[in-house]
Amino acid sequence: MTITNASDVYWDPYDQAIDADPYPTFRRLRDEAPLYYNAEHDFYALSRFEDVERSLLDPSTFISGKGGILELIKSGIEMPPGILIFEDPPTHTIHRRLLSRMFTPKRVAALEPKIREFCARSLDPFVGEEGFDLVTDFGALIPMWTIGMLLGIPEADQMAIRDQTDDNLRTERGQPMEVNPERLGNGELFEEYIDWRADHPSDDIMTELLHAEFEDETGTVRTLTRPEILTYLAVVAGAGNETTARLIGWSGKVLAEHPDQRRELVEDRSLIPGAIEELLRFETPAPHAGRVTSRDVELHGQTIPENSAVLMLNGSANHDDRRFPDPDRFDIHRADGTHITFGYGIHFCLGAALARLEGRVALDEVLTRFPEWDVDMVNARTAPTSTVRGWESLPITTRA
Repeated sequence: MTITNASDVYWDPYDQAIDADPYPTFRRLRDEAPLYYNAEHDFYALSRFEDVERSLLDPSTFISGKGGILELIKSGIEMPPGILIFEDPPTHTIHRRLLSRMFTPKRVAALEPKIREFCARSLDPFVGEEGFDLVTDFGALIPMWTIGMLLGIPEADQMAIRDQTDDNLRTERGQPMEVNPERLGNGELFEEYIDWRADHPSDDIMTELLHAEFEDETGTVRTLTRPEILTYLAVVAGAGNETTARLIGWSGKVLAEHPDQRRELVEDRSLIPGAIEELLRFETPAPHAGRVTSRDVELHGQTIPENSAVLMLNGSANHDDRRFPDPDRFDIHRADGTHITFGYGIHFCLGAALARLEGRVALDEVLTRFPEWDVDMVNARTAPTSTVRGWESLPITTRA
């Protein structure tokens, strides 16, 4: 059965005009076509908070193993093992348990003074200047530096690794991402580092992966193979780079548009964690997540056939007035900001605590040095990807 949309509302993840301000379209989807079908790209979309939440909590029906990105799903390629977000149980359970050892609350909390020092080192040269680019000069540097520190990658090599992992997500504006199976989960960049760490162990994730023992899906207790370690390193290095940089960029734009709330943050830093949660809700860096149905699904009186691509519109769910009062209003005092930005269920973002920490520290350090700023929107540029939404370049002018 093919769904015929009762409304003329149209949503396309590659449409640049819609992506510039998707929220009016998201509202129409929620109100007029909560189960939406795009015939051109052959996918379904869920836009209401309740539907997205319920589907993410049902991984046996809405599976991830065929790729969590529309272009990957449509390519039909087999996902290499070890790419956590593109796996289903039982392998996902085993791999997630293994990687979760690397992101314990204690380990993440211990990073704060180091991240704060890096932020200070990055921002101090711009004090007294007319302005700088909040993303390219600052926000895009923090995630890779943090992950590099965790992995044990020398700082001099980190930006080259970031650029290569980011290139895998880049598209021509308005076009789908080009799928290259050879680059998916490819960890060749890390081969020399693995060889070094094998002979020079340290307190980092790379060393832990080299020596970690676990029980695999066959019941065998073993250590990771070299290809498995390379894939894990590629996954960890790539995860969070784009999304955390977009969070920092959105903090610059949104707070420039809400100077009264920015002033509150300057005066009371205890409000910053709540502001980060509201930023994550208000401008969701990864506005949709892909799944494939393992069976026919009845929803809103219609049927999603088995083996259909479904996009969960997290960005729309976070603006659903069935869940959030006055959702299109930015409010750092929002009492219930339980958003869906990091997903739900078994695929809840493993690096969520780290992303929150980076966002909180980055905003705190920016406000300390630059309590006021304006955004040069004429020269600002969005990132050309179909998977995240945000700023690749955000020049700001600062005031004394």
